[in-house]
Parts: sequence; structure tokens; C-alpha cells
Amino acid sequence: MLCKSRWLCGLVFFKSLKELWIRFPGVDPALQKESRNQTPAPAATSAPSSSKYHRARSGGARDERYRSDIHTEAVQAALAKHKEQKMALPMPTKRRSTFVQSPADACTPPDTSSASEDEGSLRRQAALSAALHQSLQNAESWINRSIQGSSTSSSASSTLSHGEGKGTSGTLADVFANTRIENFSIPPDVTATTSSSSSSARPATIDIPPSGIVKGTHKGSSRSSLMDTADGVPVSSRVSTKIQQLLNTLKRPKRPPLKEFFVDDFEEIVEVPQPDPNQPKPEGRQMTPVKGEPLGVVCNWPPALEAALQRWGTTQAKCPCLTALDVTGKPVYTLTYGKLWSRSLKLAYTLLNKLGTKNEPVLKPGDRVALVFPNNDPVMFMVAFYGCLLAEVIPVPIEVPLTRKDAGGQQIGFLLGSCGITLALTTEVCLKGLPKTQNGEIVQFKGWPRLKWVVTDSKYLSKSPKDWQPNISTAGTEPAYIEYKTSKEGSVMGVTVSRIAMLSHCQALSQACNYSEGETIVNVLDFKKDAGLWHGMLTNVMNKLHTLSVPYSVMKTCPLSWVQRVHTHKAKVALVKCRDLHWAMMAHRDQRDVSLSSLRMLIVTDGANPWSVSSCDAFLSLFQSHGLKPEAICPCATSPEAMTVAIRRPGMPGAPLPGRAILSMSGLSYGVIRVNTEDKNSALTVQDVGHVMPGGMMCIVKPDGSPQLCKTDEIGEICVSSRTGGMLYYGLTGVTKNTFEVIPVNSAGSPVGDVPFVRSGLLGFVGPGSLVFVVGKIDGLLTVSGRRHNADDIVATGLAVESIKTVYRGRIAVFSVSVFYDERIVVVAEQRPDASEEDSFQWMSRVLQAIDSIHQVGVYCLALVPANSLPKTPLGGIHISQTKQHFLEGSLHPCNILMCPHTCVTNLPKPRQKQPGVGPASVMVGNLVAGKRIAQAAGRDLGQIEDNDLVRKHQFLTEVLQWRAQATPDHVLFLLLNAKGTPVCTATCLQLHKRAERIASVLYDKGHLNAGDNVVLLYPPGKVMLALIFACIQAVVCWLHSVTVRPPHAQNLTATLPTVRMIVDVSKAACILTTQTLMRLLKSREAAAAVDVKTWPTIIDTDDLPRKRLPQIYKPPTPEMLAYLDFSVSTTGMLTGVKMSHSAVNALCRAIKLQCELYSSRQIAICLDPYCGLGFTLWCLCSVYSGHQSILIPPMELESNLFLWLSTVSQYKIRDTFCSYSVMELCTKGLGNQIEVLKVRTFSPLNFCTTNSTKCSEILYFARYPQSHRLLCSSAKLVVLSIFL
Repeated sequence: MLCKSRWLCGLVFFKSLKELWIRFPGVDPALQKESRNQTPAPAATSAPSSSKYHRARSGGARDERYRSDIHTEAVQAALAKHKEQKMALPMPTKRRSTFVQSPADACTPPDTSSASEDEGSLRRQAALSAALHQSLQNAESWINRSIQGSSTSSSASSTLSHGEGKGTSGTLADVFANTRIENFSIPPDVTATTSSSSSSARPATIDIPPSGIVKGTHKGSSRSSLMDTADGVPVSSRVSTKIQQLLNTLKRPKRPPLKEFFVDDFEEIVEVPQPDPNQPKPEGRQMTPVKGEPLGVVCNWPPALEAALQRWGTTQAKCPCLTALDVTGKPVYTLTYGKLWSRSLKLAYTLLNKLGTKNEPVLKPGDRVALVFPNNDPVMFMVAFYGCLLAEVIPVPIEVPLTRKDAGGQQIGFLLGSCGITLALTTEVCLKGLPKTQNGEIVQFKGWPRLKWVVTDSKYLSKSPKDWQPNISTAGTEPAYIEYKTSKEGSVMGVTVSRIAMLSHCQALSQACNYSEGETIVNVLDFKKDAGLWHGMLTNVMNKLHTLSVPYSVMKTCPLSWVQRVHTHKAKVALVKCRDLHWAMMAHRDQRDVSLSSLRMLIVTDGANPWSVSSCDAFLSLFQSHGLKPEAICPCATSPEAMTVAIRRPGMPGAPLPGRAILSMSGLSYGVIRVNTEDKNSALTVQDVGHVMPGGMMCIVKPDGSPQLCKTDEIGEICVSSRTGGMLYYGLTGVTKNTFEVIPVNSAGSPVGDVPFVRSGLLGFVGPGSLVFVVGKIDGLLTVSGRRHNADDIVATGLAVESIKTVYRGRIAVFSVSVFYDERIVVVAEQRPDASEEDSFQWMSRVLQAIDSIHQVGVYCLALVPANSLPKTPLGGIHISQTKQHFLEGSLHPCNILMCPHTCVTNLPKPRQKQPGVGPASVMVGNLVAGKRIAQAAGRDLGQIEDNDLVRKHQFLTEVLQWRAQATPDHVLFLLLNAKGTPVCTATCLQLHKRAERIASVLYDKGHLNAGDNVVLLYPPGKVMLALIFACIQAVVCWLHSVTVRPPHAQNLTATLPTVRMIVDVSKAACILTTQTLMRLLKSREAAAAVDVKTWPTIIDTDDLPRKRLPQIYKPPTPEMLAYLDFSVSTTGMLTGVKMSHSAVNALCRAIKLQCELYSSRQIAICLDPYCGLGFTLWCLCSVYSGHQSILIPPMELESNLFLWLSTVSQYKIRDTFCSYSVMELCTKGLGNQIEVLKVRTFSPLNFCTTNSTKCSEILYFARYPQSHRLLCSSAKLVVLSIFL
């Protein structure tokens, strides 16, 4: 009971101390009041401080890459560490009764008020008594809290030790670190923290000032002192070591988070554009999905599209189905329904039964095949398409590849590979026109899988038996066909359309367009995809229509041909694009006697382009006098995913036309709908694209983030829910879910229904009367500084600035590139051949002004390229993604360019400022603490890459040479050329091995050498030097270290011989191996004038070698033993020697082999100095290790024949060559006046490696030099590789 009361009093006393300390911390009372009244800040207040993009900046006077509290915490940590070092261990004291009062001065902090010391003491004593009385009343609750705190003591102490907890225990421990309090209560469990109780007494955010060091030692307390715990409770010094460590841990200041040691300033120093506070915001209510008219049920609608073909093919066999036009625009062939049925039946039977065997057919139902048909042969395509449907094979229509480098051809190959396509259907004429190899085989297109080509002409098809009938069932969810789509980034995806969706879409089009049997339609579109396929190939069969297909090639020669077809055949419907309307207007003068009165629908399929309204109005004003009715113009909006999104129904004669929206382009850039009332130049007039398709439902969702429903005056992405859309991207599950399985949500994030929608990729809104308006596409969206711009709008602005004199056929491409964490607009146009440079720059300047005035956005780059130089789509348009790729690669080759970064890059980095407390050293420390390695690069692990027999069995090059001499004795490793380019000597594996053995035998007999002696090899470049390297290694009983030295020059002994002498002396060579000529030179009079010839070590002549084999090959005990010495002399005359062990030699040779892909059938050309460094390794060692053939070109031979190196590369068709900077400089400067001679030579694609890392400018100049003079053929490519060893 006594112990419990002492413990209780100790806790009460501790609480009183805390209350007193909170009341009298030695700071301003106003600050105390403010601290006590603090409440947690609301989320809205803390949000700006937590966001790095909205962090307040102090006017640029201080760089906020580093937060201000880092320096404060660093100072506190230093002070705390200083106090810990100076704190002495407390002295032991006696325990006294708990009720013996200690002096007030010994237990309270000093008072900072103006009162006297006695008054302050009495005041503090009174406060202490009051706190004690209040605490005694709440003793039971204190005990309960203490028990709860002790149960979680270990975790709490662990948390505090890592600096994550913000309790006041650690703070109070710092406060009482130098305070001596006389208290004699039983010490509680010091591992239990009372952060829960202390937090109620004082906020955790109160900071103790560094100056608040409490000194409460009583004058009469002599040497008695106590140790304070983390809770401020004094305890005796007779405590365990663990408790002492715990106390020190609790006193330690809070460690800053790891991320504060290292601040990634790449985004901090870039000025992030802040949103305009005056920007318009949507104000309408949340929209509700709009439903289309119900899809009617017609009694004679077939259960499947194949059933409709069977019906018309057997009952109306002579009715025309499709008419094809020739190049002049005249009908060349008409396909009847009977012919279509019979030929499709033959093709289906052939695909299933005649391509393979009965047990192993090539095609099975459900397989995918490619349809490769030209745009001027719709008849054969239609037969192939329906033949695949009857065979239950999934057709994938693609464009005809013209070359191996077609724009987007590799992405088409990726689609074919992902679909598992191995068979392609085409015509005989198309097959003959495909590019072929010299053997007559079709070339392997880049990125394409290997395909088997099947000709679908009738003479190659087998007639089906009478008892064979295709399986025509009710349309279900199985795939019918795959239509390819190119995304904004250039990737190609396959939109899979099910059979039920194909049928439902035909039914919806039949109801919306009010098709009836026997009508004639004119199709100017691509019949393999989009609306040209849906109307001209599918819906016409369902309704027994007659389609006249006008190919794109006819439109080039006769733009008015489709108008003539409408006039001649009294067509009811025409499918066109805005370009066809424009071209027809331009060619209208050629023929005036045409009538368009029969047209009830002129379907403009690119009505989604907001600028199509001008073409429609101009065409109507011109051809209204020819019978064209205003209500016949019917724009529509389509997409590969949602298929037909909306279409304007044909109006009644005399009925008022739908209204148009005149929108502010500034408002559109912020994603809101505002009627333009200010400047009409910045207004966008858009026409509606009609109502939602029958049986469909439409909503508008935000294009970014979650699919939240937009407000009624907000621009968003159009989403459609219907049975008529695509079902998935083939093989792309993740992208499919984000596009075809969209569930819209409201502003609260709750789903709106459970019906999935399909994203159409179109931007627009639903106007009055449920009319759909489209203002752009997702693929053409350019988001610059938070504002959205449409690429089509900028193209229209560029075309409006008198582009006829400058731009070739209106070909302009607009895209965006990322620069400094934001998108920048790039405009690329094709320049007319007759346009002058002055006119071009004048046009570019006016375009920049127009875009800035109308769109309020700057252009980063405006480039003009030569005519017909931009990559094209199959129908002649500009391939945007490929053009962007060329721009990023720097391969556009513009003839005029205007860069304007100052008008659009407004978030340039802020100037760096010197920090008072945290500098670059702290950033480097932060990198190290964060585990980041500074300025280090690592290659592949050699130990795990190559694990063949050669590496496992042979750890020494001599073993490798011996193995090659036995396995491939006649394989040529080295080929040495002279100045004329003719081989002067070759070295096979066996020859090199035998010569090395003979030289090693001479060393053993005449050299009288000891193990570990160094041998100098003084030879000109050649086979003898190669053999000597391995002879030194193969010497019996001992291991000799070779030192290759450049021989002295006979005409300049005074300058070259001292270098040889220096290497001999430094290496302490015991022997010199050389030729007879060089031996006489070393002992000549001329040499005696330079060096003392009598001090040469033993010189052995190796010209005449005895035919004596080595008794045994010495094998060192470990690969770490020394192999050779590598001496090199710098340009300043400094001699450097490197010791190379055999394991290092193996690793170096293996690295070069893997990096340069060296193997036995490869040839490389080496034009390097063979006496040190990389040149020595490539000349003497790599060929033995890798087995490739090295063509050796001594650099000194180039002095007499500058063509030697390049002609060798050309003659032997070398892919990789190694050279030095001096060789490149010699060829660049020496061959400058001999370009005409070099033009007749052909260089294969070449990779050249240089060993000099400081001559990058010379390397790049050499790389551009041949290309600028057209030395390389069209298939050649020069690639610069720099390896630094």
C-alpha cells in the first residue's frame, strides 16, 4: 500500500511539473496563449503547404528547393548532441519520504517575470500546491492511464527513437536534462511513455526554445543529485545499462525524414503555371444521359448479315450489288448479288478445306486472316470479306504495303503478330505488285510475321460440293471482323466488332438513313474501314442496295467523278468527306450540266471536324443551283470504337435547318461552352452532327481522370452505350477496360447506373433539342499550360493565312512535344517548290501572329519541309505520329524553320541561390543517404552471360589457343595488309600455336630465364609479334611476362631509342626478343650516340627458329598471376605501366566479345597502334579468345596510302572497325579533295569505335562527312559508337 501511494504521488508530482512548465516555459505569455489555443488546421489550409506546385514563394528572394525546417532541425540536433556530450552521470542519493517537501527552486524553472525572487518562489509554491490538490482528486484515472501506457511501452519507445512520434516525453527529457530535482518517490517503469496523458496537458506542436535550459539546482543541495527519466521523474543512478540507453534514446532529437535529406529540385526550380483565377468555369447542372430513338423491329430483317447475302444471292441474283470504276472514272465491272454469293461460297470452302489436309487444316473457324487489297479493287475485297464471314474466319483488313519502310508499317506488323495471323488474302495483280527479293520471294516487311499469301481470284478457287453449305447461325457475340486504328502515339490497335454489333449497326443505319431496297449510293470513302465499310459493304447487302465505289486514285485525276456518278445513276445517297466537296468545287468549271436533285442524303462522314461547316456551306451555295437541297446535307460523327456516334437525319423539304453554335475559342480552351460575343475572329462556328443513333444512349464525361459526368455547359468526351459499338481491343485487356467498359460517375463519385459505355474519342457536348455537337478529337488534343487546344483548329488557322503561295496542297501537321514539364506546339508544313525563302518566312511570321491572336498560345517551332517529304497515310494524308517521330529524331530536314521558344516556354528554371545553411554538400549527403550512387554506370554481369565450354574449361589464353589449334586448325585468325591493301601474311590457329611453341623452346634453351622475368618484345606489327605473346606464356617451367615495345625508327634514333631504353629499364627486362635487323640497329653506332649499347640485356634473334617442340606448356597455379605488362607513353612523355593478370585479360576479352558481338564468322578491321592499351588487346588477344578474323592495318601504312583503311572497309564489307583519333583526322583532312574518287566506292553499314573520348567533335564531323557528300548508298547507315576502356 505504501509503495502504491508513493507511486501515485510521484505521478501526481510529475503531472504538476508538466502543468507548471507549460504555464512558465520562459517565453512570451502571448505566445503561450496562442499555443494553448491552437487547434488542428483544416484540410483546406494545409493543402497548399503540402503541394509542391502551390508552395508559396517569397518573391524569388529565396529558393524553396529546401524547406526551412531542415536547417532548424539540424541546429536542434547539434545542440542536443552537444548537451548529451557534456551531461555528467548523476550521483547516487538517499531515498526520502514522499511527503518531505523540496525547495520550490529545485523543482521549477526560473521565472522570467519582473517580480522578485521570493515573490516568484511563493507564487510557484502556491501553484504547485494547487496542482497537487487537483491531481490527487484524479488519481485513479492517472493510474489507469499509466497502466495502459506501460502495456505499449516497447512500441512507443521504438517509435520515439526513430523520430516518428511527436509526444512530449522526449521534449520534457531535454528540458529536464540539466535539472536536479529532489524527489524521493518510487521510480516508475521508465519504459512506459505517457504521451497519451501529456498530450492532453500541452499541445504536441509547442517548440522548446534552444535557450530554455533549466538550471534549478538549489544552493544548499551540495553534491546530491538525481538522474531524470524520459517522463521527468527523478530516479537513482543505480539503474541498468538498458535503462540508461533508453534514456539517451528518448533525449535524442527527432530525426528528419529521409526525403528531407535529398530534395529533387528538377520540378521545384521550374515555374509551374498557376491557373488563371478569372478563367471561366462550368455553371450548368450535371447532364443526364441522352437516349436515341428506339431501334425498330422490321419483320424482314435477317438474323445475320450472312443470311441477308444468302437471301439476295439466291432470290435476286441478277440485281447489281457493287460497281467498280477504272482510273478514268468509268464503270469497269458490276458485281451482282448472285456472283457475290457464289464466289464468297467458293472462297469459304477453299479456306476451310483446300489450304491444308483434312486432318491438319490451315484455317479453322475463329482464326484471323489479313485482307490485303488495293483501294481500287472493291469487288475482290467484298468477295474476300464475305467469304471470311461464311467460313467463320475473322478478317483483318489492312493497307497494301508498298515498301519495307512504309509509315506505320511496323505497327501494322505488330497488330498482325498480336492477332496470330499467318495467312493473307489478296489478288493476283496485288501480289505481283508487292516488293520482292532477288529470288522472286515477297520481302519480309519490317515488324511483320511470316505470312502465307493466298490469291482469291476465281480461277484459283475450288467449287464447293452441292451438299456443302456454310454454317449460318443467328448473330451472337463472337467476333465478326477486326478494324485497325492508329492512336495518337502511332501504335496500332485492333477494334474487334462482334456479329451482333455488326448486324445491329446495319439495322441502326438503315433506320437512321431510311434505306430502302434498290437504292443507289455513291461511296467515295475507303471501303475497308469506317463509314465506307459500314455503308458501302455491309448495310448495302442488308438492304439490297447498289453501291458505286469511287476509288481515291480516281479522285486525284477527276475530282468531279462522284458528282457525275450521282447525276448518271440518280443516286439517293452519297458518302463523302470535306476534301471531296472542296475538290469538286475546284473542278466545277470543267462540267456544269450535272444535277444533284436525286440526292436525299449527302453524308459528310468527317462532320466531327468543326471546320467542316465551311466546306458544306460553300458546296451548298455552289451546287444548290444544280438541284442540291439544303436539307440533304447530313454530317455525322464516327469513331472505330463506338462506330457511328450520331448522324443528322434528312429533313423535310422547306423545313428550317438546325441552328449552329458560335462558340468562344477561349472558352473552349478551358473546356466550357461560352457564346462568343467579343471578337469574331476568335469564334468557332460548329454545326450539329444530328441525334444519337437509334437504340443508343449518350453521355459526356470528363476526358481526364475518372469518368465523371460533365455539366451541361462543359466540353467532354462523348461516350455511347449501344449494341452497335466495338467490343474490345484485340489482345489488350487493360486498354479495353478503360475504353469499352466505362461506368460514368456523378460529382460525388457514385456510379450512374450499371450500363457500360464506350469512349468514342470525340470531344463535344449535347445542345438544345438533344443535338450532338463535336468540337474536336482526343487524338488531336493539345494541352498547353492547362488549356486545351484542338490541332484541327490550329491547322485551319494556318491555312487561312494565304497558304496557297507557300504551303504545298495545304499539307500541314500539328502536334505537341514535351519541353520543361509542359506540352509545346509544333507546326510542320510542306513548302511549295516555287516558294521563295522570303515569302516562306513572311508566311511563317504571320502564322505565328495569327495563332497567338486567335488561340492565345505560342508556337514552339514552325518548320517548312520540301514537298512530298512528310510520311503519308495510305490515302495520302499526313502520318502525324511518324512526323512527330522524325521531328524528335532530327530527321525532318526542314528547308525553313522558325523556333520561338521565348513565346511559349515561360516556366524557365529559376536562378540558383546560395543557401545559408544547406548547400551542395548537403545535397550530396542526401544522395548518399538515399542510396543513390553518384556518377557511376554498370554494364552487364560477365559471369552470368557466357557460360559455355570455352569459358569453363579454358581459363588461360594459351589453353584457348591450343584448343582452337586442335578444333579448327585452318581457321584464319589474323590477316595483315600492306600499304597497297594486299595481304602480306596470314595466321591460322595451328600456325600461330606452332610458332609460339618454337619461340618458347628458344626461350627455354637460350634465355636462361627465371620464373617471373620480364621479356621485352621489340617487333614491327606482324605475325611474329603475335606468336611471341603466347610464346612467353607457354615457356616451360616458368611464367614470363611480355612487354611489347614500339621499335625505334631507323631515321630518328635520337628521339625514339631513349623511349625503348626507358621501358627496358623500368620493366627490369631480363631479355629482349627482336629480329636481326632491329638487333643490328640496337648495337649500331647511331644507337651508341643515343644510349649505352653495352648495357642492353640479353638480345635473342628469332628469325631462324629450330623446329623443336616445347616439352610441356606451363600452366600457372592461379589466374590471378601476372600475364603481361602494358606500358604506354603519354604526349607529355610520362611513362605508365599497368600490370595485367590473366583473369583480367579474360574478362577484358569477354567484355569486348559480348559488346561487339564477335564470333568465328565475323570480320573486323583494326587500324590501331598495337603496342599498348585497347590496340594491343584487339591486335593480339581478342581474336584468339573470340575466334573472329582480324584484318590488321598498321596505322603507319596510311602515310603512304590514305585510301587503305576506307578501301579495306569497303572491299571486305566490314561492319565493325576500330580506329584511333589520328586515323580519323588523317582521313578527314587528307581525303577532303578526293571526294570524286570516293563516290565510286560503296560502304556497307558501318560501326566504328574510337578509343579517344575527348574528340567527340571530330567523331561527329567524320560521321557527317561521308553523308554530306553522298558517299553512302541508300541502304547504308553510319553509326557512331564510343567505348571508353
